[in-house]
Amino acid sequence: MNKQTAILLIFCPGLLFACSKHEPVPVNQCDQVIAHAKKVLGGKAPSTAEMSKQCKAATDDARGCVLAADKPMKLLKCDF
Repeated sequence: MNKQTAILLIFCPGLLFACSKHEPVPVNQCDQVIAHAKKVLGGKAPSTAEMSKQCKAATDDARGCVLAADKPMKLLKCDF
């Protein structure tokens, strides 16, 4: 194994993890989270009342995941 390969094996997993991570979002930003989720889901979005209940029960990390999602399939990966 050459030096470049060794460096890639050491740093790539860390870079991939860092890229997939998102910023946590506090519960007081649920309005933004809901608006973004509705934009991504379009007509398939649940009611605002249901989404508000889910948002308030979610973790900061889950809310951050929703804000980072730009496609419906990515929203499914969030624990929201």
